[in-house]
Amino acid sequence: MLFALGLGDDVVAVTHECDYPPAARNLPKVTRDVLPAGLSSAEIDAAVKERTLQGDSIYELDTDALSVLAPDLIVTQALCTVCAVSYEDVRAVANTLATRPRVISLDPRTVGEVLGDARALAEATESRDAATGLVREAAARIDRVRVRVRDSRRPRVVALEWLDPPFVAGHWVPQLIELAGGEDTLGFPGEPSEERAWDEIIAANPDIVIVMPCGYDAQIAHREAEMHREQLAAVGAGEVLAVDASAYFSRPGPRIVDGLELLAHIIHPELFPESPAEVLTVEV
Repeated sequence: MLFALGLGDDVVAVTHECDYPPAARNLPKVTRDVLPAGLSSAEIDAAVKERTLQGDSIYELDTDALSVLAPDLIVTQALCTVCAVSYEDVRAVANTLATRPRVISLDPRTVGEVLGDARALAEATESRDAATGLVREAAARIDRVRVRVRDSRRPRVVALEWLDPPFVAGHWVPQLIELAGGEDTLGFPGEPSEERAWDEIIAANPDIVIVMPCGYDAQIAHREAEMHREQLAAVGAGEVLAVDASAYFSRPGPRIVDGLELLAHIIHPELFPESPAEVLTVEV
């Protein structure tokens, strides 16, 4: 979001997960993952639940690096404790820094709130004109999709944000599916992703299952889907597809509009024949 507002030169550090735009990869990293590498999906889920119950974060903040970098503004989030250093930890560290940086927490739950966050950042960084242009362009792209699918049939869609155990995608994803001309049969717009049983997913009787494990690209999503081929086959959907959640769905930034256009291609290829990003078919 900051880079999209033209503020890339002012960004002095990012998290270890930040990889877009490419320039962000070259910046200092001020967070680290405390979970061991190489865990399976089930092991990650179990570790996250255990640490959450204990009140522990799965990420750590590099206080020494932040002190040296001396930021004036820290942008974080409290929407998902699994996705970032806790907001309370960030505030506590910010209060120890000589610069006493302002901390902004972006916690959007809908597409409109994601775009609203661009305005919030613009107010904090004196980049209002850039935000106006960014929001106007995003709104125009959203309207183009919405208008084109307005009179089309609405295939039943299940979006899976995790597979072991299965979680249906929440927050802005059900809204993106609706805007793209589909019917999300299990997710609720603006609500957190929710763990569901495979029997519930089967009972939803979807036409399309979209595998979008949180934080994973299309190749890893496809691998995860292949590991759960039996369960996905039992769902009985006409199509099972794997996409890059990390780029287009997991992160509430400007690229969720790219995600909308990708969903439009998946749900209505007759109207959107060109895929804007990689989609991998899972043979079930």
